[in-house]
Amino acid sequence: MVLLFNRFFWGVGLLLLTLTLFVPEAFAARALEINDLQHEMVDVDGRSVLRIEIGLNRADASYTVQKDPAKPKHLIVTVQDAKLRSGRTDATLDGSLGRFMTLRAEGQRHVKIMVAFASEVEDQNYAVYMLPADRSAKKPDRLVIDVMTPAVAPAPAFVSPGGIEGVAGHTIVLDPGHGGSDSGAVGPNGAREKDVALEVAQKVRKLLEGAGAHVTMTRTTDRDVYGPNASAGEELQARVNVAERTPGAELFLSIHCNSFSSPTANGTETYAYYGSAAGGRLAYLLQSELLEAGGLQDRGAKEANFYVLKHSSMPAALVELAFISNEREEALLTSQDFQDKMAFAIARGLSRFFGGR
Repeated sequence: MVLLFNRFFWGVGLLLLTLTLFVPEAFAARALEINDLQHEMVDVDGRSVLRIEIGLNRADASYTVQKDPAKPKHLIVTVQDAKLRSGRTDATLDGSLGRFMTLRAEGQRHVKIMVAFASEVEDQNYAVYMLPADRSAKKPDRLVIDVMTPAVAPAPAFVSPGGIEGVAGHTIVLDPGHGGSDSGAVGPNGAREKDVALEVAQKVRKLLEGAGAHVTMTRTTDRDVYGPNASAGEELQARVNVAERTPGAELFLSIHCNSFSSPTANGTETYAYYGSAAGGRLAYLLQSELLEAGGLQDRGAKEANFYVLKHSSMPAALVELAFISNEREEALLTSQDFQDKMAFAIARGLSRFFGGR
């Protein structure tokens, strides 16, 4: 009897060991795999867009975006913990916006995607973001790189808040950059970034609240958010804290003016945090609306490691309206007409974000 029991339990143990050694592949975590590459020219709001779609077998891809310092026309997107199904992929692009691209295994764990633009990355308008699988179109989860032409539509006149839909009931946090002891950048004729940022943010707030949104601002007057003489980290974290402590906050937007040592630097650009799909979409929509309204050079919807973007738990973006260091754009930034246009453009971008347009 004892011998029979021993044989029985020995047999069960062998069966369990066999099941452990031969776990079906379906139960193991799937490695992130790049399995498709498509590119085409599409029309988006009257603008030509080179759309590159890189198919993935999972939706939770993590990636970084950077310029190649040795080759200013090359954009590098590195997909983390991923592999190529075929090991090497090349594609010749349309030529007017992009010339070619390559996909290569980067060591044992990453895949590097290089897109050669027709012009320098710094001057080109582009966006990098994730899109979920579209079963009806037979498309998998995918990483998208959009390369765009500048907006060609003339800047519209300021219109009433009635043109903003989709924000009613949503809670938005606006962050006017700098303030108090920190003037931000100062233009050649004395315009201060902190003043422009606050004035535009107040106009955006009025438009959004007129359309039914709930708006919180990190500051409503010329003051430091944390307090005078705070460190940069303390001040930036204080702005993030306002958003994180706002009940039901769904979106964080920081408003700034750009500046550069060269007085000829010009244009509009918008940023999201690296790898944030929602932030990337938000930045792209805001950039599109700002370009249409302001008519300035398109410097792109980009990704950056800005503190307020990195540490926000909600979709976040940072807009650089124009260069306050450029005398012509400084004059625009201080004009009520241009501020009105920028404010409405931001409200329109937020409307499209919440409305899924």
